[in-house]
Amino acid sequence: MDPVLETLQARNIHARVLVVDDYVQNVELLEALLTSMGYSVIKAYNGIEAMKAVTDGAPDLILLDVLMPGMDGYEVCRRLKSQESTRLIPVVMITALNCLEDRVRGIEAGADDFITKPFQRPELVARIKSLVRVRMLLNELENAKNVLFSLAITLDFNDPYTHGHSQRVAEYGRRLAAHLGLPEAEQKNIMFSGILHDIGKIATDKNILHKPSALSGKEYDHIKQHPVVGEKICQPLNFAKPFLNVIRNHHEKYNGAGYPDGLIGEVIPYGSRIIAVADAFDALITMRPYRRSMSARDAVGIIKEETLKGYWDPEIVRAFCDMLAMDGYEVKIPKEAVC
Repeated sequence: MDPVLETLQARNIHARVLVVDDYVQNVELLEALLTSMGYSVIKAYNGIEAMKAVTDGAPDLILLDVLMPGMDGYEVCRRLKSQESTRLIPVVMITALNCLEDRVRGIEAGADDFITKPFQRPELVARIKSLVRVRMLLNELENAKNVLFSLAITLDFNDPYTHGHSQRVAEYGRRLAAHLGLPEAEQKNIMFSGILHDIGKIATDKNILHKPSALSGKEYDHIKQHPVVGEKICQPLNFAKPFLNVIRNHHEKYNGAGYPDGLIGEVIPYGSRIIAVADAFDALITMRPYRRSMSARDAVGIIKEETLKGYWDPEIVRAFCDMLAMDGYEVKIPKEAVC
C-alpha cells in the first residue's frame, strides 16, 4: 500500500476523491478502482452536482470529465480554482480530447493534471497517489498555520489587557496596506503578521507584562525579547517566511531607537512600519495596567506627536490618519474581519 495511505489509515483518515462524469459506467469504473486503493469516493454526474458536492465537503482530489452537458469540466475547474476555499484541491481532467488546444484550455482553467481516455490504470493510479500526497501535505501545513493562529488569538483573549489586540492590529494593518495601494498578497501577509506579531509573548513573564508601574532595565530587556522569540516560533513554517521580518521588527522606530535591531528609516521593513503604527494606535485606545484607554482622536494626536519625535514613518502615519478620518474615527472591528 502507498505510504501516504498507510499513514492516513493509521490515523483513521480516508482521503476523499470526487469523481465527476455524466456516464454512469465511467463513474462506476473509477469508483471500483479508487475503493480498491483505500479511498472514499464521492460521485457526481454533472457540473452542478460537482459544485454542490465540493460545497458539502471539500474532497482531497477531483477526477473531472471535460465534456458534460450544461456546465462542462472547464467551467467547473475554473470556478473551483477562483475560490480561496477550493483553489488548492487538485483537479485531474479525464478527457477523450487530446489536442493541444484542449490542454491549453484546461491549463487556463487551472487543471493540475490530465489523463486521456481510455486511461491506462498504472498511469492513473500513479497520478492519483501523487496528487493525494501533495494534498495531504498541504493539509498538514494548513493545520499547522491554524494552530499557530489559534495560539496567538488565545494568548490575546486570555489577557484582560490585550483582549482581541492582535486581531485588531491585523485588520488595521490590512486596511492600511490597502489604503497605501499594496497588492492583495502583501495585504494578506501584513494581516497574518498582525495576528502573529505578539506570539513571542508566550515566553514573556506575565508579572512583568501586567506590572502597573515602571519597568526596571532588566525587565524591559526581558520584554524586548518577544519579537525575537516570535520570529523563532514562526520560522519553521513556510507560509510565514514572507513576513518573518515584520514579526521581528515591529518595535523598530524610524529614528533607530527601537528594538531588537535598532534599524533606521527605510531600512525597517515596510510591513514592520505599517504594523508598528497599527500596534501603537491599538495600545493607546485600550486600557493597560499602567494607564487608562483614550479616544481614537486623542490616540491620533499622540501618534502625530511621536512622529515628530521620529518614532514612525510619516508617510504611513499620514495614510493611517486619513483612513481613520474617512471612517469618522470608528474603530470597531467586526468579528469576521480577520481569517
